[in-house]
Amino acid sequence: MRWMRTLGLIMAVLLGIALTGCGAAGPENDEPAAASADGQFPVTIKTAFGDVTVPERPQRVVALGWGDAETALSLGVQPVGAADWLPVGGDGVPPWIPADKRYATPPKMLGTMEVDMEAVAALQPDLILDTRASGDKERYNLLNRLGVPVVSIPPGGESYLTTWDQQLDMVGKALGKSAEAAQQKADLEAKFQQAAAAHPQFAGKTVAVGAKMVGSYGAYVNGGSRLEFMERLGFRQSPAVQAVAGDNFFVSVSPERMDLFNADLTVMFPIGLSAAEVDRDQIFQSLQSVREHRAVVLHDEQAVQAFSAGTAAGMSYAVDEVVPLIAQAQAG
Repeated sequence: MRWMRTLGLIMAVLLGIALTGCGAAGPENDEPAAASADGQFPVTIKTAFGDVTVPERPQRVVALGWGDAETALSLGVQPVGAADWLPVGGDGVPPWIPADKRYATPPKMLGTMEVDMEAVAALQPDLILDTRASGDKERYNLLNRLGVPVVSIPPGGESYLTTWDQQLDMVGKALGKSAEAAQQKADLEAKFQQAAAAHPQFAGKTVAVGAKMVGSYGAYVNGGSRLEFMERLGFRQSPAVQAVAGDNFFVSVSPERMDLFNADLTVMFPIGLSAAEVDRDQIFQSLQSVREHRAVVLHDEQAVQAFSAGTAAGMSYAVDEVVPLIAQAQAG
């Protein structure tokens, strides 16, 4: 059923990034967004709700979708309002955003799944980014009533499944930063290619990616950024996991089916608990891949966030932090 599929997608988003809503408000940023050397306006972006035209360079950007604020910041534009999708608090900026790209003035924090529409309106935005979001028609209509361009999910897109490169392309175009976005995309693709070339032992190996929550486990399947990350390194999804995927990109794994995590490589990270609880879980430790030291448990919180963020900057950070751990595990 569609509602069950949507619920599963939302749960995977919430669990996969351990999200916590942040209600802290900061002063508004009255400084205009940075100019673009290549940006020519008006520009038109194709979305699931039709073509959206941005008539002129936006001055007051509100970023609501998962990763939209981070993407705008990485392109040199500081939103006046944002949703805090990662549990970093404050201005919601993850640690992998360099100092010269951080906010000069903190944005108004607007919630995560449930956005404060009155607060959005009070910011008087001239552009709303919602490129990785639910794609809910009612949400779009509420935002659209503000009378400003709303860049929602891409055509044919699904709830929270906008890819990092789609997001980068859409946000870059809306901000007049297409050249910068294209460079980020090329840089990340080159970084993945270099990592894969440096570790030819990854090619064709199966991988099972999962998370441990309080009282349960879950596995990620094709369609999400975590599997794309592994596939770009040369791995392929475990056929056993993919066989139970159904329509979702995250599936619950019962204690009786923990064998699903057996693969050439098992990657596991904690959600809402300590990684030490994964380490001392006897069921997990009994897996053949774990016993044979072909498993990686991500302990560093920043590495977990970056691996789960699904943004260009987050993936780049994760290549630096996670790939060495994978290589160590593959060396036995």
